[in-house]
Amino acid sequence: MSDGAGTDGCALCGGELSGERLEAGGRHFCCPGCREVHVTLGERDDGLAEAPTSETDSEPSADTGGKHPGDDSGAEDAGDGEGEGDSGAERTFLRVDGMHSATCEAFLEQVATDHEGVLGAEASYVTETIRVTHDPGTVTESDLADALTGAGYTAYPREEELVETDPRRSAAGAQRNPSPHQERGLGDMLGYRYAAGVLFGTFLLLPYVVLLYPTHLAALVDWPILDIYSDTVTFDQRGGYGALRLFALVSGIVLVFTGLPLLRGAYVSLKTRRPDTNLLVATTVIAAYVYSIVAGVAGRTDVLFDLTVVVAAVVVAAVFYESLSKQRAMDRLTELTVAQVDEATVVHPEGPTRAVPVEEVEAGDRVLVREGERAPVDGVLAEGSCTVDESVVTGESLPVFKQAGDEIVGGSVVLDGAALLDASEGAESSVDRLVTSVWELQSATHGVQRRANRLTARVLPAVAVLAVLAAGAAYVLAGPTAALLAFLATFVVACPWGLGLAGPLSVATSIEEALERGIVVFDETVFERLRAVDVVVFDKTGTLTTGEMHVVDADVPEDAFAAAARLEQRVSHPVAEAIVSASGGQARADGGVTDERDEQAEESGADKSAVESFESYPDGVGGVVEGAEVLVGHPDRFDSEGWAVSEDLSARVERARGFGRLPVLVGRDGRAEGVVVVGDEPRAGWDEAVAGLHDRGVDVVVLTGDDEAATDYFRDHPGVTHVFAGVPPAGKTETIRRLQSEGAVTMVGDGTNDAPALAAADLGISLGSGTAIASDAADLVIVEDDLAAVARAVDLARAAGRRLAWNSRFALIYNGVAIPLALVGLLNPLLVMGAVAASGGLIGANSARDLLE
Repeated sequence: MSDGAGTDGCALCGGELSGERLEAGGRHFCCPGCREVHVTLGERDDGLAEAPTSETDSEPSADTGGKHPGDDSGAEDAGDGEGEGDSGAERTFLRVDGMHSATCEAFLEQVATDHEGVLGAEASYVTETIRVTHDPGTVTESDLADALTGAGYTAYPREEELVETDPRRSAAGAQRNPSPHQERGLGDMLGYRYAAGVLFGTFLLLPYVVLLYPTHLAALVDWPILDIYSDTVTFDQRGGYGALRLFALVSGIVLVFTGLPLLRGAYVSLKTRRPDTNLLVATTVIAAYVYSIVAGVAGRTDVLFDLTVVVAAVVVAAVFYESLSKQRAMDRLTELTVAQVDEATVVHPEGPTRAVPVEEVEAGDRVLVREGERAPVDGVLAEGSCTVDESVVTGESLPVFKQAGDEIVGGSVVLDGAALLDASEGAESSVDRLVTSVWELQSATHGVQRRANRLTARVLPAVAVLAVLAAGAAYVLAGPTAALLAFLATFVVACPWGLGLAGPLSVATSIEEALERGIVVFDETVFERLRAVDVVVFDKTGTLTTGEMHVVDADVPEDAFAAAARLEQRVSHPVAEAIVSASGGQARADGGVTDERDEQAEESGADKSAVESFESYPDGVGGVVEGAEVLVGHPDRFDSEGWAVSEDLSARVERARGFGRLPVLVGRDGRAEGVVVVGDEPRAGWDEAVAGLHDRGVDVVVLTGDDEAATDYFRDHPGVTHVFAGVPPAGKTETIRRLQSEGAVTMVGDGTNDAPALAAADLGISLGSGTAIASDAADLVIVEDDLAAVARAVDLARAAGRRLAWNSRFALIYNGVAIPLALVGLLNPLLVMGAVAASGGLIGANSARDLLE
């Protein structure tokens, strides 16, 4: 939502204004949280770009409209339901496997917009997403996927990414894995190409080692053992052009088959006029190949087929290693929760109840949501009452009691009792809207050109000019053949192809080391963006806290607490579950009624047979246990039942509320005897994690949908700069945007309600226990929910930057050796391969070092 949503909506998030109009600076807000954000951070400066990173210098790639990661103006401008201002247009979101640079973005956007019926396209290699605005009557989603598939890319609808496995809850396990296309394409084909390069390369290099290298060595040193190679020979003397044809055939197979990914990347970069490292490598190997043929035909032995084979195979091997590292990272994340629901149970006034696809639900349809299931769409509770968990959407950790006429948001879980909903206008889930918001933001998150790619754009024209000058001089001095060889040799020695090896190898080893430390990285630009972080924003519920209800204090007589547990054993509710668990029972994992309740009662000692009568209230339970009348519940329940509550207990209740926890009174025979405090506890080590970031010069902000009282213990931490409470999901996204005016922002969250903010941030970090939507919106996932890993990730990113810088320097060693050799006329396979070995060996050795040694 853009700043200043107008008088009809909240000035921060655009949400509907409440009856009590909250105002600040002439603006109106839907809640105190949105108002606090506005007052603290001020207006958003849309013209301020993100802070530059060390690798990108904040230079946007061409044709991206000057956008950077985190700049989501494209998502805003797209509007809702229409694209490019054309009535009837639709927006389709596709995942495209194979995107790895800003060049890919431009190429795919060009392919999409060239298709009939497409009104606009916006791609992001950071999130491998393209948003296409099109006329559905002219071009369909399937047509778009087919058009964008090819040249090494595979496009498919984003809806295919998440696969649900539990039809009852529609919220069970799902995996964030690449599509079958990606697994097959990256895993098998790159492996085959690499294997072919090794096989044919070995076959080619044997005669080099046995014959050509000793010949060139004999020309440099006077060793008796090399006397048999001392005479200058030509290919013609060694069997005519048969050997030359064989060398050309074998190296040509490696060049075309093994090096195809490089050639394809070079083609894309030329087509989009954005030179990248693929073009550097491809130029080098093609120039070496053609040089070798010309030199062999001219009767010379300084053929560089070995350079073509080795460089192509080694760089593709690095790309293969990088793809395997990413695959391992993807495979590490399994059984993540997904909160989208595919089907809805519609109750018809006349006729049977039936399950229908969610998209077929219409406004006014009555939808049945059973206990433990998620509401498939937003709606109004038609009758009765129930308790729901809305944390997936709102971030609020405590369950909410609903009565007839109350609104229930799609994606929330019915915890106690069944719910009959009348579907709201539009029959859409709040979770679905959050997912669409995430995709909008992701498709507008453009990648930025790496320093190596920008260097390519400067170096290649200079090399081309030098090649022309060298060819001209050679033509004047020695004729056309010498001119052609000089032209090709210039590209062979001056193109810094090593940068094409340094990048993938640095990324792959950094991803592997992060994985060993429980940090899963999905995107190679993560390390660049994390190095530049200025602010880390933490969600509270489920991130800084465990996200689960626990008894944190119980000042109740033991026998009264046991009686309370016996009553709570009969209901399904997170608070009841916490009390039963604290009494020694096992908490039910899904919050629903299970068939093992009697067994749990026996294990906990909460014998239900001692309950002589039982009654459930909206805010508590009551009954007779072992002859005593027992009441357990909210203080208001005690007031309504006329039970006595001492001033001391009332004071303890108020103190518990001040910490954002839920106080539950326990009483017998008309008098409250104690209080049980239930709450969402901070994660172990959260304060050390915050302090670690603060020590690294990073500001920390806490952002939550919970009320202000639930955040008091975070406000007092010296490492926390701001705490914003009671902020809705759209308000979280706008908060991220305003913080980006102060620098690069990283968001850490775990819930579906955090997903838009994770996508809007310059870098998103999700916990491994988070929802699939949150993980999909994030760039990095902490597997073990260890908050200290955030600071470790910053350290890894900074160390990865140092590794990449050194690898880039080592990559230029080849040119530093080859160029002088060419100038003095000593360009031969032996010395050239020595330079290749020195450069590649140093890159490999540096990549193998532990980052944090």
